[in-house]
Parts: sequence; C-alpha cells; structure tokens
Amino acid sequence: MIRISIDAMGGDHGPGVVIPALVKVATRRPEIRFVIYGREEAVRPELAKYQKLAEKSEFIHSEVAVKMDDKPSQALRHGRGKSSMWMAIDAVKSGTSEACVSAGNTGALMAMSKFCLRTMATIDRPAIAAIWPTLRGESVVLDVGATIGADAHQLVDFAILGTGMARSVFGMERPTVGLLNVGVEEVKGQEEVKDAGRMLREANMASLDYRGFVEGDDIGKGTVDVVVTEGFSGNIALKTAEGTARQIAGYLRAAMSRTLMARIGYIFAKGAFDRLREKMDVGRANGGVFLGLNGIVVKSHGGADADGFAAAVELAYDMVRNRLLDRIEADLDLFHARNPRPRNDDGTRRESDAEADEEN
Repeated sequence: MIRISIDAMGGDHGPGVVIPALVKVATRRPEIRFVIYGREEAVRPELAKYQKLAEKSEFIHSEVAVKMDDKPSQALRHGRGKSSMWMAIDAVKSGTSEACVSAGNTGALMAMSKFCLRTMATIDRPAIAAIWPTLRGESVVLDVGATIGADAHQLVDFAILGTGMARSVFGMERPTVGLLNVGVEEVKGQEEVKDAGRMLREANMASLDYRGFVEGDDIGKGTVDVVVTEGFSGNIALKTAEGTARQIAGYLRAAMSRTLMARIGYIFAKGAFDRLREKMDVGRANGGVFLGLNGIVVKSHGGADADGFAAAVELAYDMVRNRLLDRIEADLDLFHARNPRPRNDDGTRRESDAEADEEN
C-alpha cells in the first residue's frame, strides 16, 4: 500500500477537479490510499459523491487554503502548520504519506517544501523536473523554474537528480544526459556549463551516460533522456513549448473548419488528428517534480483537468514504487565521495552557495 497526501484546495478548480481525479487513480491503482487535506465545507460534498473513494481515503480538515496569487513568504507565514498545502507536505515528513501532490501556488509549494522537508545533504538548491514529450517518446528536463542561475556543481547535481527520475519513471538502467547550451561545440557557452560538462565527462558515472551539449531543438527530438539547464532558461523553454503546442492546435482547428472540403477531409483524417492531439496534450505529461528534497513532492498544473491531476498523482506513485529517493541518494553519495565540493578553510560552503540559499 502506498499513501499519497493530497492538497485538495490547490489549483484553479480545487476539490471539483481533485476528487474526480482521485477516483480515476483509485480505479487504476487500487493499492493507493489517499490522505486528503482541505476545508471541510468544500471537500466533504465532493467526497460524498464517491463512496468507494471515501472508503479508501482519510480526510483531514485544514483551516487555511493558500491562494494562487499569494507570495511564497506570505503563504509560509500564514499557512505554516494549518494550510492544506503545508499539512500535505508535513505528512511526507512525518511518514504518514510517501508523497505529496498539489496543484497550488508553485512558489508557495516550493517554499513550504524546502522549509518542511529540507534539501538532501549534498544538494544546495532543489530543481523542478518535467516530463517532456519528444519524437522518441519522453525525456526529463530540469530545472524548469526552481533555481535562477546555477554553478557547475549545481548543474551536475541536477544531472544526477534527473537521471534518478528517468531511471525510476522510465525504467532505464543508464539514461543519456545532455547539458542545454547555445551550441554543441565544447568552446561555446557559459563557463559554468562548460565546467559542468567537464565534470560529468571525468566522473564517468555508471548510472548515467553523458553525451555532451545539446541545443534547444534537441529537447523535442529526444536526443537525450535527460536535459539539464538552470531554471531561467528551462522555464522559458517549457512555456514556449506549451504555447507552440496551443498555437499549432489553433492553426489546425482554423484550417479544418475553413471550407466544406476541409471539414470533409477532417472526418476522414480524424483518427490521425486524435493521435496528434494526444501527443500534444500538455496534461498527459502533467506533474512537475521537486527533486533534491528529503521527500517526494509533485506539482500539478494549476489549470489541469481531472485527467491531468490524475497523471500527476500516478507520477508520484511511480516514483515511490520505484524508490526514487534511494536511487538519487546512492548516486549523490558516490559522486560527492569522489568529487568533494569546494569549501572554505573553516569547512563551510563557499560564499556564493550560502548567498544563493539566503536569496531563496
């Protein structure tokens, strides 16, 4: 039995989407049990519609619901200990649940997750990883928004985190890894990226196959299984891809409805268009994973429908079942034992790392 804690108040739709999503998951994954957190007046009426789900779930009332536009500091100050988001995360810390899923405010969720669960011993800053549809199948891309800017050591850590996720979710023994850069030539790019590439080549890790630099178009091609970058460029790439998918879908709808012959042609090609729509559906790959924490937290898209939120829950389930944290910790311990992080004379972390944590 795997227990997953659910923030039912998060997202644009709250319990109206979250509860039907859990019904879908419970049907496909009968071994999952849910611990649902939210306001009783909002959750109980939805839960009452699905008796079987209610029987395999525990509901706990929370006084506060974090708003989508709350600042992280504000959410942490007012929601700590009593919001549905905090309580769902704290359940992972206490061992009541093995993973947490929320569609709530991303900044607030990250702030609370870091404060409550803390980062792993060798991790300076966590990353958000996304599953990216590609021509070859799917890839892991990180960081897509948690860390703005990253030094070489942090990029290497991201590579190890993403590799652990690919091994857990895709069942790969040795995923291929690439660093996102402005060109594939070794002389191009920022010094941090070039240094990270050198470190990954020299590490020669058994758990990952470093393939060098990749460019933006390589993400969609599926050139590598794990694409590593820092959060600023990663988030722009993610939002650009989502916008392009919607743009192409809009073009197709307009073209197929323009003339009578186009509408007739659509009828004959409907099967192909349905497959294309499925490939381009952002909800299929819904679920940003907070990696580098002492616990599994999955962020669903705020506007996700029931199918999208269900996908995020099942992603959390897969990572628990395949022991994601154990894989990551083993890989991190091995790498850092062979490649000690630069320290000050007194044993403290470098000033740049301490400042980064302070800013966050």
